[in-house]
Amino acid sequence: MIQLSELWLSSPSSRTVSDWPKATVRVVGMGNSYAGQLKTTRFEEVLHNSIEASLRSNSLVPRPIFSQLYLEAEQQLSALEGGSRVDNEEEEEEGDGGLEQNCPPNPYQMHPPPEGCCTTDGFCQAGKDLRLVSISSEPIDIPAGFLLVGAKSPSLPDHLLVCAVDKRFLPDDNGHNALLGFSGNCVGCGKKGFCYFTEFSNHINLKLTTQPKKQKHLKYYLVRNAQGALTKGPLICWKGSEFRSRQASMGACSSSLFPPLDSSGPPAPFPGEPGPGTAPSAPLGAPQAGPASEHPALTAALGLAVFNGKDSPKHQPLVKNRLSAVPRPSALGILSNSGPPKKRHKGWSPESPSASDGGYPQGGGHRAKYESAGVTCMPQVGLVGPASVTFPVVASGEPVSVPDNLLKICKAKPVIFKGHGNFPYLCGNLNDVVVSPLLYTCYQNSQSISRAYEQYGASTIQPISEEMQLLLTVYYLVQLAADQVPLMEDLEQIFLRSWRESHLTEIRQYQQAPPQPFPPVPGAVAPVTSAQLPWLAGLAASSCNDSVHIIECTYSLAEGLSEMFRLLIEGKLAKTNYVVIICACRSAAIDSCIAVTGKYQARILSESLLTPAEYQKEVNYELVTGKVDSLGAFFSTLCPEGDIDILLDKFHQENQGLVSSSLTASSVTKSASLDVSGAPACTSYHLEPHRIRPFQLAVAQKLLSHVCSIADSSTQNLDLGSFEKVDFLICIPPSEVTYQQTLFHVWHSGVLLELGLEKEHVTRQRVEQYVLKLDAEAQTKFKSFLQNSFQNPHTLFVLIHDHAHWDLVSAVHNLYSQSDPSVGLVDRLLNCKEVKEAPNIVTLHVTSFPYALQTQHTLVSPYNEIHWPASYSDGVDLYPENKKYFGLSEFIESTLSGHSLPLLRYDSSFEAMVTALGKRFPRLHSAVIRTFVLVQHYAAAMMAVSGLSQMKNYTSVETLEITQNLINSPKQCPCGHGLMVLLRVPCSPLAAVAYERLAHVRARLALEEHFEIILGNPASGITIGKHFLKQLKVWQNIEDAEWRPQTYLELEGLPCILIFSGMDPHGESLPRSLRYCDLRLINSSCLVRTALEQELGLAAYFVSSEAPLEKGARTEALESDAEKLSSTDNEDEELVTEGSTSEKRSPVKRERSCSHDSASSSLSSKASSSAPCGESSAGPSQVERARSPPSCGPSEEARAPGERQRLRAAGGPPSVISRHSPGLTPQPDPSLKSGQHVQVSAPSASSSGSASSPALPAAGALVLQASQCSMTKACRQPPVVFLPKLVYDMVTSTDGSGLPKAASLLPSHSVMWASSFRPLLSKTMTSTEQSLYYRQWTVPRPGHMDYGNRAESRVDGFHPRRLLLSGPPQIGKTGAYLQFLSILSRMLIRLTEVDVYDEEEININLREDSDWHYLQLSDPWPDLELFKKLPFDYIIHDPKYEDASLICSHHQSVKSEDRGTHRKPEDLYVRRQTARMRLSKFAAYNTYHHCEQCHQYMGFHPRYQLYESTLHAFAFSYSMLGEEIQLHFIIPKSKEHHFVFSQPGGQLESMRLPLVTDKSHEYIKSPTFTPTTGRHEHGLFNLYHAMDGASHLHVLVVKEYEMAIYKKYWPNHIMLVLPSIFNSAGVGAAHFLIKELSYHNLELERNRQEELGIKPQDIWPFIVISDDSCVMWNVVDVDSGGERSREFSWSERNVSLKHIMQHIEASPNITHYALIGMRKWSSKTGSHEVREPFSRCHVHDFIVLNVDLTQNVQYNQNRFMCDDVDFNLRVHSAGLLLCRFNRFSVMKKQISVGGHRSFHITSKVSDSPMAVVPAQYICAPDSKHTFLAAPAQLLLEKFLQHHSHRFFPLSLKNLGHPVLSVDCYLNLGSQISVCYVSSRPHSLNISCSDFVFSGLLLYLCDSFVGASFLKKFHFLKGATLCVICQDRNSLRQTVVRLELEDEWQFRLRDEFQTANAKEDRPLFFLTGRHI
Repeated sequence: MIQLSELWLSSPSSRTVSDWPKATVRVVGMGNSYAGQLKTTRFEEVLHNSIEASLRSNSLVPRPIFSQLYLEAEQQLSALEGGSRVDNEEEEEEGDGGLEQNCPPNPYQMHPPPEGCCTTDGFCQAGKDLRLVSISSEPIDIPAGFLLVGAKSPSLPDHLLVCAVDKRFLPDDNGHNALLGFSGNCVGCGKKGFCYFTEFSNHINLKLTTQPKKQKHLKYYLVRNAQGALTKGPLICWKGSEFRSRQASMGACSSSLFPPLDSSGPPAPFPGEPGPGTAPSAPLGAPQAGPASEHPALTAALGLAVFNGKDSPKHQPLVKNRLSAVPRPSALGILSNSGPPKKRHKGWSPESPSASDGGYPQGGGHRAKYESAGVTCMPQVGLVGPASVTFPVVASGEPVSVPDNLLKICKAKPVIFKGHGNFPYLCGNLNDVVVSPLLYTCYQNSQSISRAYEQYGASTIQPISEEMQLLLTVYYLVQLAADQVPLMEDLEQIFLRSWRESHLTEIRQYQQAPPQPFPPVPGAVAPVTSAQLPWLAGLAASSCNDSVHIIECTYSLAEGLSEMFRLLIEGKLAKTNYVVIICACRSAAIDSCIAVTGKYQARILSESLLTPAEYQKEVNYELVTGKVDSLGAFFSTLCPEGDIDILLDKFHQENQGLVSSSLTASSVTKSASLDVSGAPACTSYHLEPHRIRPFQLAVAQKLLSHVCSIADSSTQNLDLGSFEKVDFLICIPPSEVTYQQTLFHVWHSGVLLELGLEKEHVTRQRVEQYVLKLDAEAQTKFKSFLQNSFQNPHTLFVLIHDHAHWDLVSAVHNLYSQSDPSVGLVDRLLNCKEVKEAPNIVTLHVTSFPYALQTQHTLVSPYNEIHWPASYSDGVDLYPENKKYFGLSEFIESTLSGHSLPLLRYDSSFEAMVTALGKRFPRLHSAVIRTFVLVQHYAAAMMAVSGLSQMKNYTSVETLEITQNLINSPKQCPCGHGLMVLLRVPCSPLAAVAYERLAHVRARLALEEHFEIILGNPASGITIGKHFLKQLKVWQNIEDAEWRPQTYLELEGLPCILIFSGMDPHGESLPRSLRYCDLRLINSSCLVRTALEQELGLAAYFVSSEAPLEKGARTEALESDAEKLSSTDNEDEELVTEGSTSEKRSPVKRERSCSHDSASSSLSSKASSSAPCGESSAGPSQVERARSPPSCGPSEEARAPGERQRLRAAGGPPSVISRHSPGLTPQPDPSLKSGQHVQVSAPSASSSGSASSPALPAAGALVLQASQCSMTKACRQPPVVFLPKLVYDMVTSTDGSGLPKAASLLPSHSVMWASSFRPLLSKTMTSTEQSLYYRQWTVPRPGHMDYGNRAESRVDGFHPRRLLLSGPPQIGKTGAYLQFLSILSRMLIRLTEVDVYDEEEININLREDSDWHYLQLSDPWPDLELFKKLPFDYIIHDPKYEDASLICSHHQSVKSEDRGTHRKPEDLYVRRQTARMRLSKFAAYNTYHHCEQCHQYMGFHPRYQLYESTLHAFAFSYSMLGEEIQLHFIIPKSKEHHFVFSQPGGQLESMRLPLVTDKSHEYIKSPTFTPTTGRHEHGLFNLYHAMDGASHLHVLVVKEYEMAIYKKYWPNHIMLVLPSIFNSAGVGAAHFLIKELSYHNLELERNRQEELGIKPQDIWPFIVISDDSCVMWNVVDVDSGGERSREFSWSERNVSLKHIMQHIEASPNITHYALIGMRKWSSKTGSHEVREPFSRCHVHDFIVLNVDLTQNVQYNQNRFMCDDVDFNLRVHSAGLLLCRFNRFSVMKKQISVGGHRSFHITSKVSDSPMAVVPAQYICAPDSKHTFLAAPAQLLLEKFLQHHSHRFFPLSLKNLGHPVLSVDCYLNLGSQISVCYVSSRPHSLNISCSDFVFSGLLLYLCDSFVGASFLKKFHFLKGATLCVICQDRNSLRQTVVRLELEDEWQFRLRDEFQTANAKEDRPLFFLTGRHI
């Protein structure tokens, strides 16, 4: 079995009493109360029901138990005793209230009080007030020898009654020596001389229902405080209750609410369970099984009751809770009686629950009293020693005396585990035994297992019987090996399995049995009776060679305990590890206890009961008091030549002056000179450049996607759109090295520059603003962070809590939190209300050990957990990297048989020495002994390596190997690079001792220049000597004179021993030169998963993946056999040393070398000290190698056969290397790049490192020099880790699930298991499944910051902006979260940026500088008269029309090359140029923008449901269409004021229009219409910010089929729905209808307002037609030096649309302009474009249209493209003014969906997705051509754009001879130019007399086009004609009407149609040639 011994160690239960609340303590005693008397089922049933009812009662919710503890001032201290006992300290003395009436068969009868006396509670019979609160300040006269004490009355739970009692009748500090009897006085009436407590209790009106006992009712000493008032003082230590006194050690309790809490955890289940893991199953004791489990909050509150286990079905006293008036199960579960034993009542427990009330020393004066109060417990080391660990036990019957010299004789304190039934008193030498309730709790938990099934509705299943439990315990103990420690968890699993097997059929339908990790236990066919039990137990124990001894008693356990003590003193139990005492005489039940007497097991178990704080206190105490001196004295006797120090001094004197010759000269000095002189420096040393690895990037992206999903969820907990930048604060534990390391990461990641938080050249001081060390000063810095977040609502603050598993102490539920601000600091800061509620703070917890944050009460939603991804999935390497991570699982894998060199090892000779010394010094803590032994080993090894060869017998082979490699490695490198040895000494005082001793030895051996010794303390930085500082500077090319290494990473290559102290590592990273991780001193007694993995995480490492680190044969590769053969590079264990040592003793039977200890003694000092080239790790191997047979190479003869074969076979593939990857052959040393196989038959590897073995391939020789430096191997090989044997066994053995045993430990000290009835973790679980497992099966202890969070798994208990990132230690989480900050910042910027089109205006060079410039450069508005004189610029300058046909005008004399083709036809769809622009505060937004201001505007106001809208039809007739047009308006209620209705809710009559004369700055006069399609999400319709909040009328023009989706996204916008016939129409139709509707509305408004006396011309005639992609608007500010001056400067700024519209609307004579527009923005705009403020030219995208003037100019409703150019030309030809404001510009966002892109042209018949090319858009009429599903007009326009050269061959690139286009502008492609003319009478046309045209285009021409009109134009010979009509008929009519056949020649085959089916009404065209 695993050595879990320690396991219990840290178990929650391990806390001293001093740490616990009273209840906790009491609980222990719970099982035996009235054991035989409550059996009636009726009583039990009533009790169950009542408890269940109280648990389900609603009134329970409002006052959480712990808050009550702090609310009642009086109880502040006393209440601590009961974790959940709020009611009153004595819990009704456990029986008085709830049970006593039912239970004792003969209740105590009080004498009736004398007539007429006072019977009021709290007053004496004379009527005087005795209550402490009333008389605390009154002077009280007390006679000499008397003390004032406080008595408790059951009827006044909240008061103490003051009494004066003769102190001889009170106990001394140890609970001893109180005289029997009583002598006391009444302080009220002054009556003296009460000789009987019964009499006295009557006088003071205690009104008892039980026999009065002074032990039960006299509770506290009373003391005067500084103000002279009488206050409650320390507890009176009555024997049997003293363990309740909460020693001062409470102060030391590190973790919990009340410290107790901590201890309240599941008691360590079995004596061996690692503490934390310990009671895996009984977290709360047992509540989980009972009804309580549905109320986790309650159960947790009762958690302290952990000792009393579950509500055991047997006894559940119901106690009235007087505070909350709600009945509630007592925290104590089953402790049902409490009073000193009466001789006639065996079941009475002496342990009054109240005994521990208030045991918190008040003032130092009483400290000693508490410290030594422990009665049945742990070491009371003197009065000033650490607090003793004491456990309450329920005692009964005669006391048992503990012999005085027990510890001296036994060499260890026996640990007694209370089992079933009653436990007797112990008296006498109580310091020498430890009594623990863990086993009792384990039994209780297992008793209540069956209730877990009742929720499934299973019929009630009998729990496992007590007899069976005990028998199974004996079976378990019998099969434990001598070096194993019992584990509670194992025992729980055994009970669980046994119970399952016996009830398999009932259970099977409810749950599949889990895998069975333990050897089968004999199934009980018939139930075991109590009479059979002793016999069966004896039978079971008979086979174990007396390691388990059974004692059977007749009357009570007291006999058995006395017998055991007798046997111990007589030495008869020397071979016995466990004594099982059974008393089965009672008919009802058995009494039992188990004593652990094995020295090894007892020591581990008793130490495991200490909390980390107590452990440190104990060690400190032993160091301070000089107790360890005896250990030092012992060591000095070992050395053959006397004291080691004498030997050292002698060596020092002999060698002074010579010392550098052998060692130093060759390495250190030489290396420095080599380097300087430019000789070959070492190539292996290079500091890694900072770069992001693929894994880190993947994790950063996962983090980002989680943040986005929080933002995307409907809860609106995070509004990413409202943030402009990212800021952050990283909180780390208070470790100076971690702090510097984090600063370094932040600095080098460049994240501050990237986030824009700092400008260039960030200083270190600036970086410090972003990293917070959680120490005393943290609060101030954190406050400024909070203030910053409050002041910057548009910055997203990421609060990163790194190493988040550290310090989870609650600030609320903690005793010290008020007094000590450092307690619960993380909770106080990170969980404060401001952080939780700030909408701009996201908290990210980062940790390698997330388990304590994955409980039932966690704040982090499982959806917000991010786990580091696995590197392999189905064998595929997901993120190829050149480095592979080597973590815990890989280390464990290296220990499997078949791997040549395990990287995890233990040192058996060290363990043996520690065990031996443990027996010799039983009073010293093993941590002290281990440290002294290890330091002694290192000292001896240094001496051996320095030439004192006799010392090698005083060290272990492992330590010698480490030391040799440490000292010799610098000599193998030209620069003196060496390796680091990490020596982990968790306890700081011990670390200081180790440092001083090793430094002393190093100095005496003159090794100061060879390696450094560094004391790493979390509180301080790194100090190293000048010599090494100089070396580091040279290696790292550092010039700075002030430089000092501040992180361990900067010690790269430094030969050193790093003594790493501190109870927990805090995330410090270690350099790659770390070769040995010596964890032999870790506190193996605190085995919880987090603590263990945290220590092993120190060795986690990245190895180069060039090294053959294949998944299966990883370690094979680590030390490839070839490398072993050329043993030149043996700077560490790679050689035989390893084989000869740890492997041979490894407990698992592995195929490994098995040398004998003689091997280690054969080490010759000569070889080790003077190997010429530093055969560094040779160890014993050098001597051996000479003798070893050649085939074995350097290996010892004793190497296991399997291994030898593999060596021989290194040339060919071995049959199987590891069970994981059968196909892998061992790879030759990666440095032998030649690829040849290394020959294995080297006669003997040469023992000098300089020459390689002759048989090596030539390539090898080159390699050897490179690989001599220890750094070379460092990159390819993880460090070797040495563990304590106990931990090694935990880690390398697996349980039934296939996982290492360590994984099933309790995950963390601060949590407890929710139930012992839980499945095991499984090997196949992913990190996510493991998280869900812990979330289901663990609950936080009351000391945990999540404790008060919520009832079970309610989703609203999660904090929405909190994430948890977990990943293995040292894998790169810091880099990942810094990268996350960068990409989060980029994304936010991206969210606040848009891509806007950024293209230069085209055809600028075609403008002629004539007199048509607007010369009044400073005019804010155009001057109408000047403007009319400007000619119109026909040329299109908008870059989106780069591919459109050029429009010729009369003044053009363009050479054809001036307008080359800008793009090849295939480039047509190439992305247009864009620029990324930051959105300004005046931008238009799409539907993704949410901010507070525009919620109402958008219609998502929380007070309303979706805005109600009404649908209104609006009809008008239009002659050209020949029918009435019916449009529909959707008008939200909030916008109805813009419209006129016939009556409220009636017919829509018109849209209100303002007057031309209105002047208001609050609204925009022109209604804005935005036609849109396909852009319900992406269209920029939110104009709230663009209009700067001004009132405006905005109408979305949508197609009928898109109405619903637009309405969903824009519920508060007015929609104009086009008739269904326009569903497939283009933008021309929308423009056409907008304009027609607006004109019709203008008429209606004129009529309506005329009635109000307003002239028709005063009604505002303008509308705005805007694209749905206009995002921002700019204005140019011009500073012209004067009207005519040529130079002027200008700048452009972003302004609101409101500003621009109000400026335009204020133009004088505005109604004379038909169209007003603005420039399209471009970054390349030059001064010539903005110099003139106004131009008369085309306007696009955003136009202000005068519907009155343009009444007779229509948009072409058929058009899809260029309809704005077509309309501009029509407006101009109608003689109207188009004005472009050049100093306003509009930015258009690139939107990749919707718009004209939503038209796809596909084949109508086939489903084939084949693209249809434009040439197929037309066909001959009546042909078999495939018809297309697209509007005819679209096909026509697209065809002409791409293929018009087929119709107009002469026009191609012939700018001088354009195509004449009548009444319309169609795009014929960029290589053909057109000339536009209007056929309307009086229209403005260019003079065409000097033009000869190359073609004529007649598109749907109307009656204005006549034959005479066409005759005015001249055409080239061969010019072509194209006539386009709606059908073939009108085509013929047009040819006839226009007399075309006179000048044009037609052929039948020249007729075409668009490729549409007849029902789609194709367009027809006819082409002809000019004659």
